[in-house]
Amino acid sequence: QLSEDVERVSENPTDERGGEMGVHEDASSVILPDSELGTSAPSLRFSKTCLKNVFSVILLFIYLLLMAVAVFLVYQTISDFREKLKHPVMSVSYKEVSLYDAPGIAFYPGKARLLSCKHHYYDHIPPLINPGQPGDIECTTQRINYTDPFTNQTMKYALVVRGPRDVKKKELVFLQFHLNGTDQDFSAIDYLLFSSFQEFINSPEKAEFMKDCESSYSSWKFSGGFRTWVKMSLVKTKEEDGSETVEFKQETSVVNYIDQRTKPRSDQLFFVVFEWKDPFIQTVQDIITANPWNMIALLCGIFLALFKAADFAKLSVKWMIKIRKRHLKRRSQVMNHIS
Repeated sequence: QLSEDVERVSENPTDERGGEMGVHEDASSVILPDSELGTSAPSLRFSKTCLKNVFSVILLFIYLLLMAVAVFLVYQTISDFREKLKHPVMSVSYKEVSLYDAPGIAFYPGKARLLSCKHHYYDHIPPLINPGQPGDIECTTQRINYTDPFTNQTMKYALVVRGPRDVKKKELVFLQFHLNGTDQDFSAIDYLLFSSFQEFINSPEKAEFMKDCESSYSSWKFSGGFRTWVKMSLVKTKEEDGSETVEFKQETSVVNYIDQRTKPRSDQLFFVVFEWKDPFIQTVQDIITANPWNMIALLCGIFLALFKAADFAKLSVKWMIKIRKRHLKRRSQVMNHIS
């Protein structure tokens, strides 16, 4: 009853003087007969206020912890984004085609001579009729002389042949070379592959074109006395500046040639087959996995959580201060009333 009277007095301060005697009488009539009720009610109210304050402090620390976690997430997100920008991921995609752009095959036979060249289909090569003798040359060929791009002094002779094109029919090119003796212990013919035979034909400066190809592509060899089977696959690489480079990957298998000619010969025969490995063109490019829009959205969410947490913390502090002031005001009013 004493606490209720204090609340009533605080709510109606104008009636405080008029009802001062009645309040004294009521207070004396209540407190004197039963003093236990007068002491238990303020302690109960004080315990509730204390629990509310403790709960508010706990909430405040929880939201401060959440703010610290949000700040750490912002720092970690920005660090991950910068790291992904420095280290892009390599992406590999495959495109299936039915026809390739016919590649160019540049041979450097030296003293060797081309005997025959044919296009076959469905991976079938008929037996040789007159090995070592000139045969039909059914391939599109072009002979070119140019200076070595690395020395600028040595003249090089190249025989350029149009490569296979139809991958569904398993088109292949079979070539036979003949070398009538050599001073070396091992005999081999160099060759290189470039992406488009048609570009070579349309080029006004074929010598410069071949010099650029030799500078850009790797050269390979096939030996005499064997049939070398070359299976090609095409790899396109997209650079950061938007340009595209083309290279070939090869799988080579070698089969021994059984020379069935009647007389023993000192000359060398070279056999080589070119075909496509599969109908897929491999495209390689670097991809930055960090998406700036995702990072901006995440940062916006984190900053929104930070502002909401800061707003809640500010309101919690204000509420705690208000409760404290109200508690002190009621306590002073009770003490003044009792006195």
